Order: sequence, then structure tokens, then C-alpha cells
Amino acid sequence: MTDIINPILPGFHPDPSIIRVEDNYYIATSTFEWFPGVQLFHSKDLVHWRQLPAPLMRESQINMVGDIDSGGVWAPCLSYSDGLFYLIYTDVKSRMGAFKDTHNYMVTAENIEGPWSEPVYLNSSGFDPSLFHEEDGTKWLVNMIWDFRKGKNSFAGIALQEYSVQEKKLIGPVKNIFKGSKLGLTEAPHIYKRNGYYYLLTAEGGTWYTHAVTVARSQSLAGPYELDPANPILTSNEEEKQQLQKAGHGSLVETQNGDWYMAHLCGRPVVGKKCILGRETALQKCYWTDDGWLRIQGGPNPQTIVEAPSLPPHPFEQESNKDDFTGETLKHYWSSLRRTFTDEWISLSDRPGYLRLTGGESMQSSSLFTVKAFWPED
Repeated sequence: MTDIINPILPGFHPDPSIIRVEDNYYIATSTFEWFPGVQLFHSKDLVHWRQLPAPLMRESQINMVGDIDSGGVWAPCLSYSDGLFYLIYTDVKSRMGAFKDTHNYMVTAENIEGPWSEPVYLNSSGFDPSLFHEEDGTKWLVNMIWDFRKGKNSFAGIALQEYSVQEKKLIGPVKNIFKGSKLGLTEAPHIYKRNGYYYLLTAEGGTWYTHAVTVARSQSLAGPYELDPANPILTSNEEEKQQLQKAGHGSLVETQNGDWYMAHLCGRPVVGKKCILGRETALQKCYWTDDGWLRIQGGPNPQTIVEAPSLPPHPFEQESNKDDFTGETLKHYWSSLRRTFTDEWISLSDRPGYLRLTGGESMQSSSLFTVKAFWPED
């Protein structure tokens, strides 16, 4: 049996959201202020992964011009129901002082490779939105609540509200269903239903070396939720320098054979506590206890080598990482800082076989490079 070697998505691939559709596995990760928004990956065995075209390719879906550094697309959530892929994401415009401007949107597609719809605006009450599909057909949005008021806990809990497919908007009352554990900094909610319980998976402890995954459960979607007595179920041991660090922000998937895995972010410090490759994506195998709590196989600290599921190996043909610029569009692994790929500043046709870039304002410009600079011919 082939092992899973972590991180499965090395380099800048934070905040993974994982799902299975029949025998296909998909992961969505954050891209922050880099365009196109959200990266998608595909696997059939949880070992081999290939990158798919990004879903947010149009300015109408994500306009990040003016977004702050480390703003933009945070924590996408990928789900599937009734023949449709749902992708929810946050566009973080600013985070000055106590304030955060975090706008949450939804796009859908019949095919994971698109085309993806125009976005539906959801809310701006916090970040890390996630969609839960109930068995009765109703759909529910959860997101962390950001409270900017002085003297309040800024990570104020997890909001629950119904989403209407027909009206394409949130409807009904908003309820704070979970205010977190003693670890605090409660975010990244995902809800799963199993054996009559609703399981609320959250990230807590902050995104630094105290990052963790915690679990609570309830027999009612709206709570109250009881904490897992063994929390956190996943966190890094900071003293073990060779171990994956910053483990948190988990997302669950069940294989077609009944095995459970958790995708989570991690970091690998190189010099001191600096993770120069950014936050990466790893997988851990899970199991359920007799009394119905989720556990990580091998203990709560993340493993570098993980037992793979009993699925047929499915390596993908290696895609060339070279772009000779002879096509009509750039290859899907290219990224741009905030700006969409338009003929206003890039061209593949002006000089065939080359990528021509047109300069604009300086990197210090408050309008973020939106005006072209023209120079005389020599």
C-alpha cells in the first residue's frame, strides 16, 4: 500500500477544504490577494494530486484591486449537492485596527472545471464561511463572527443562518450556535452529520504555533454543542522541530470504503520559526471512537507519513511546468497580484512565443498599478 507523504500540497496552499464526489476527491485552498481566486486540486487515491483550473477567473467574481496585503480570498469552502458544486469564499478588503471588512460570496458549477457562476453575496459578519447541506434539502451557512466592539471577544462565535436556493440569499434568523472552547480564537467552522449527531469542526488557538482543530457535537443543528473532552484533536507539538507545525483549520472527507481523513494546513519552519514556503496542506487518517468522537490515527500530533486508503493507485501524467506562450491563454498555474489577466497589461499575441507585459504605476501606488505608463520609442 502506498503511503501519503505530507504535505500533499507543498508551498503556499493554506486553508484546505476537501470533498469527495463519487470516486473523485477535490481540495480548494486560499489564494489571498493573488489572482485567480482559489486553487483547486483533484485526486482519485488521496496520494496523487493534480491542479485544476481556478474557479474565480473573472473580475465580476473577485475584484481584489485595492485589497490589503494578505487580504483577498480567505478560507474557501467546497461542497457538492444535487448535481452542483458550491464554492463559498471571503474577500477581505481591509483589516485596520479592530475592524475587518470581510465579504462572503457563493459561486456554483455543474462541472468542477467550470464554468463557474456569477457570485451571490451572502454576508459580511465574519470570515471562514461554510455551507452545510441538510438531509431534508435545506442549506445552512456557518461563519465565524467578527465583533469589533471594544471590550468584546473579537472571535465572537459561529453564526448559523439558512440559505435559500430559490431566492439566492440568506433567510431567517441568525443564531450564534457556538462560542468556542478555552483555546479561543474560534474560526473555520465545518458541520458534518453522523449517526444522529451534528459535528462542528473548528480551528482555534490562532494561526501561529498554537493552532489546533477542535470538535463539538449536538443532536440539533442549532445546538447546544458539547465539547469533545479530548480537545484539541489535532495540534502540533512545538518542541518536536521536525514535525509539521501550525496544524489546524481541518476539513473532513469519508472515502467510498468508509475511511475518514482530515485535510489541514501546516507549516514547516526552516530558520527559527520562519516557514518560508508559507502554509501548506496535509492529510491525516482519522477514526471514530465507540462513544462517537473523532480521533487522529497515531495521536493528536500530525504525521508526515500517513496510511493511504485502500484505493487503486492513480498517478496523473506529469504536466510540464514550462509555458512556451504559444496558446491563446496562460497555463492555469500562473498567478497575478490582485489583477485579472486582461489584454490591458498582458499579451500573448503581440510577439508570438513570448509573454508581453505592459508596465503601470509603481509598486507604491495607492491605486495598485491600475494606470499604464507609456514610454517613447528609442
